[in-house]
Amino acid sequence: MLGAMHSPHPHDGPLARLRRGHEKLVLDLLRRHGPLSRAGLGSHTGLSRTTLYDIVGGLVTAGAVVASAPAAGTGRRGRPVETLSLNPAAGQAVGIDFARRAVHVAAVNVAHEVVGSASRAHPAGLPWPERIALARQLVDGLADGAFGLGSVTGIGVGVVGPVGAVDAPADESSARPSDPPSDAGSAPPSDPPTDAGSAPGPAAPGGRPDGAGAVRELLGAAFGVPVLVDNNTRLAALAESVWGSATGARDVLYLRLSHGVGGGLVIRGALHAGAHGLSGELGHITVDPAGPPCDCGGRGCLETVASVGAVLDAHREAGGRSADLAEFLAAASGGEPAALGVMRTVGGHVGTVLAAVCNAVGPGVVVVGGELAGAGPLLLDPVQEALAAQVLPLARSRLDLRRAALGEYGGALGGIALVLQTTPLLSHYRRPDPEEAP
Repeated sequence: MLGAMHSPHPHDGPLARLRRGHEKLVLDLLRRHGPLSRAGLGSHTGLSRTTLYDIVGGLVTAGAVVASAPAAGTGRRGRPVETLSLNPAAGQAVGIDFARRAVHVAAVNVAHEVVGSASRAHPAGLPWPERIALARQLVDGLADGAFGLGSVTGIGVGVVGPVGAVDAPADESSARPSDPPSDAGSAPPSDPPTDAGSAPGPAAPGGRPDGAGAVRELLGAAFGVPVLVDNNTRLAALAESVWGSATGARDVLYLRLSHGVGGGLVIRGALHAGAHGLSGELGHITVDPAGPPCDCGGRGCLETVASVGAVLDAHREAGGRSADLAEFLAAASGGEPAALGVMRTVGGHVGTVLAAVCNAVGPGVVVVGGELAGAGPLLLDPVQEALAAQVLPLARSRLDLRRAALGEYGGALGGIALVLQTTPLLSHYRRPDPEEAP
């Protein structure tokens, strides 16, 4: 059972769902505005005095909210006005991103204050027990070694490649990660080839379901708390919608352009994993049927033209001499024609894929991240042009293209968001009600 606290109303009838909605509303207001009086909460929520006092009383009893008397000497007359705030000690969540060549960790308390973050590079192919030991060292060192696991409600973990869908059951109070299905093929023990968007090859279906499960068991043994596992690029999408450039948006499409190309989709505030954890494989949408072969078994996928390696190859074929991405970005920013031509071509392909997905799912915000997004407008301008030309006219003015804001910590912060949206009472991240009309 995930989480140290449980809803005082575990039943799932209409009144219980209404109460949970009121609880989440109060918690969200305290998160966004900081300490508020009951009168302040009342003006923001519109709830009756009796209902609000009942909701606040339950949250205080559960430990999610703390009440504080005003400091002495404030000069106010009459009865002191008590303020309410989220209780930072009520729980903490840890996020870990196992990228191909590095481990990134972050921790956040229930008040959504970052306790600390850390990263460490390692050689590709480092065995999983050693990666997890490294993650434990990094977590133990957060907050100058003062971070403790005693109040951790869960750990959200990002890994490279397809992962079985992580779903919470209808009863949020008994939420737990699901077991990965048989086609969760490219998580450990083998090391996947890229840090984003690695689609399973032909041999993946029917493979042993011990990828995400192996990580979950090892981490559970190392940390002694519940663990949720998902694809790290999808988690980066979730993080951007919670803390990053798409904060507050309910429907977000995310694309990461790295050594691999992958993405994620947040729908109505919740991460969409797909039926078998295969959602977000934007890098394996065909842009040129006659193009080069892709690792997924197809030809001309977006990854074959928009990954870091493909971009560098295209630059060299055009006469450029970039040895790495930093040199390519410098050449493009310096106005080198070969680099600018490659960037426009890549941006056009990216925009075409994003436009097709936007026409299918209708997000309000599109976020582009990964190392290649470091080109800024040199990449995003041609992407925007393709979106403007290919997205349905009615949606064009309502679609917002943004650059990702969280960098290398996106996957770890997304792991935290995954934990917080699954933990009762601690969640500010709204999960769709299956009975609610679309």
